[in-house]
Amino acid sequence: MSNKKTIETPDAPAAIGTYSQAVRVDDTVYMSGQIGLDPISMQMVDGIEAQIHRVFQNLRAVAYAAGGSMDDVVKLNIYLTDLVHFAKVNEIMATYFHQPYPARAAVGVASLPRNALVEADGVMFLQR
Repeated sequence: MSNKKTIETPDAPAAIGTYSQAVRVDDTVYMSGQIGLDPISMQMVDGIEAQIHRVFQNLRAVAYAAGGSMDDVVKLNIYLTDLVHFAKVNEIMATYFHQPYPARAAVGVASLPRNALVEADGVMFLQR
């Protein structure tokens, strides 16, 4: 029987819908999508670069709350409203992750919640 636990942290934005920040099932953590919301003000940060940083900071906070780190992320999905920002995502992502990098998809989308420019979700595997 699997062990299922929801993950919550005040260091990432509170869920603004019918979802959890993350769900841990045994050694796998499924992290919900994070956008560039500041967890304290719950306001969107300004500009693509600030949003990309905030997205990864929010994911990192959820990873820590689940007992892991960004090094435990094995799969990452990135959604961009304009793929022209893909190179900037790569540049900033390299400051939050170390090799070997997680598997990843990058998808261009028409829109994101709260008019975000970028969103990312991920899957972590915790070897404990």
